[in-house]
Amino acid sequence: MIENLLVANRGEIARRVFRSCRDAGIGTVAVFSDADADAPHTGEADAAVRLPGNAPSETYLRADLLIEAAAKAGADAVHPGYGFLSENASFARAVLDAGLTWVGPPPEAIETMGSKVESKRLMAAAGVPVLAELDPGEVTEADFPLLVKASAGGGGRGMRVVRAPGDLADAVESARAEAGSAFGDPTVFCERYLETGRHIEVQVLADGHGTVWALGERECSIQRRHQKVVEEAPSPLVGAAMREELFEAARKAAKAIGYVGAGTVEFLAGPDGRFYFLEMNTRLQVEHPVTECVTGEDLVARQLRIAEGERLPVDPPQWTGHAIEVRLYAEDPAADWQPQSGTLHRFTVPGVDAEFRIPAGFGLRLDSGVVSGSVVGVHYDPMLAKVIAWGPDRTSAARRLATALAGAHVHGVRTNRDLLVNVLRHPAFLAGDTDTAFFATHGLDTLSRPLASPESARTAALVAALAGASANRRSATVQGRLPGGWRNVRSSPQHKRFACGDAEFDVRYVLDRAGLRAEDHPGVELVSAQQDRVVLEIDGVRREFAVARYGDSVHVDSALGPVVLDVVPRFADPSAALAAGSLVAPMPGTVVRLAVAAGDRVEAGAPLLWLEAMKMEHKIAAPAAGVVAELPVEVGQQVELGAVLAVVQDAVVQDKESE
Repeated sequence: MIENLLVANRGEIARRVFRSCRDAGIGTVAVFSDADADAPHTGEADAAVRLPGNAPSETYLRADLLIEAAAKAGADAVHPGYGFLSENASFARAVLDAGLTWVGPPPEAIETMGSKVESKRLMAAAGVPVLAELDPGEVTEADFPLLVKASAGGGGRGMRVVRAPGDLADAVESARAEAGSAFGDPTVFCERYLETGRHIEVQVLADGHGTVWALGERECSIQRRHQKVVEEAPSPLVGAAMREELFEAARKAAKAIGYVGAGTVEFLAGPDGRFYFLEMNTRLQVEHPVTECVTGEDLVARQLRIAEGERLPVDPPQWTGHAIEVRLYAEDPAADWQPQSGTLHRFTVPGVDAEFRIPAGFGLRLDSGVVSGSVVGVHYDPMLAKVIAWGPDRTSAARRLATALAGAHVHGVRTNRDLLVNVLRHPAFLAGDTDTAFFATHGLDTLSRPLASPESARTAALVAALAGASANRRSATVQGRLPGGWRNVRSSPQHKRFACGDAEFDVRYVLDRAGLRAEDHPGVELVSAQQDRVVLEIDGVRREFAVARYGDSVHVDSALGPVVLDVVPRFADPSAALAAGSLVAPMPGTVVRLAVAAGDRVEAGAPLLWLEAMKMEHKIAAPAAGVVAELPVEVGQQVELGAVLAVVQDAVVQDKESE
């Protein structure tokens, strides 16, 4: 029997495992890096052990420190979560060698499936359909497009799509570098790339007594950078006959390696309905909540009981309804998915029925690694939370989820929330037409458009000005009860300026005995204004706006859509100006590679350097042809947001300056 469990992970997965442990009466131990000292998971366990440092290589990837932490805290079992060392056979062996219970599959199964090259060969021998492996040095022009993949990884890292032979060498080099950094193994291979494939996976559970469950399939086709964004169960693609074929293939895969515990067999289905083995994830998946909702099965609790030697019932549970999960990331989809960092000032999702557990009935579930006030750093994956809707059918689940996301208050960091809502409301998604090319097919610029229209953003600027005036009056030492901006006699308008993306709004209004008169806002009447709440009547329709200000940033939330505004200062600071041609860091990160040196001539789009942040590499490219006038960074250097990375000047200008 497990008495005290250490979770060798962080964030929402640690909190998720702790919840099942509390229900089962099992004690919990957290581990935390210095960056996670104040993270929610650190404070929720019965005990917590510090892992000195910040980077994963110093902390969550140190098997010796994790086992030492288990000994210090008196843990008798280890759950690896997902990511980090969850699919590391050496870590599993070290846990077992230390006399601890390993809540996961046998190390031999992890090892077998840890190499995508070897696992595909084994699956082919077991009768599971696979895509042929291609050696990067032997591909021909007829093999394109190709997918370069890391043999020892997942999560989209170490993956590159290559469409032309001339791009293959750079893609292989880049994928090897990223795979080596993320997984400690730079081995890569190639396979044929299906442009419009469907990503279908089967959840399996196997006990130590020979019973293997295929617990239903999930579809995870909507992806960015080969990382899943939207997941659902069951798949809208899969019919009864295909489902039985998938289940049979998944059971064959699990039995071929003597699997025990929870795992996922992933397939890629082509337009013709045929499917091919991709990989087996020998761990719990990020998207496991959708399977839990439709089956009523607590997968973590089942993992724990299997680790204690319990037998599975002969038959798996049946499904009820449909569940959809979205991953809320701190990132900017419109800016090439750049990860974001900073303080998450407020995080609330309306209508949540359950956290980290299956709702009592159809409803909304939230699994989050953050709370209001959490700091989103640069050392780990930028996922903030998973929001899951479970409904009687697919349409009702999508509607419930979209409405909850649109009404969420997410303040302080840019996220992919608008993209998620637009996807869930898109006709193609609602029709079940969700292949891996969804973003390319329907246009990322369209899908990532703000939920609030330009006119709604203009109204939000007026709301921000009125709320700000009210806040000023509340802090006034004289006549603080007067409404903000009030004038007893006619006067010049109040004036505020706000920026919203590329747009700027000049807000001019007068508030006197006749009420509110705002330029460019005909038909708008003020009902009430406080610093955190403004009520307007717009063309006879009353609307309420929630307002929150953090420094010079103002968040306005309403049914018209969330709007983030920046206060434009009246006078610009000349010292903030950058030299022409300066390229600045779009995020904090580490310089991992340089492609040029100062004085080099470059073409538009040529790579200058690569930054590593939040477990991904980000290319910094020349915006135009010119000469690298300055390159003030070096490999291994940590840079902050906005730091100058390079200066590229027009070649003619540079030549004249050097004369």
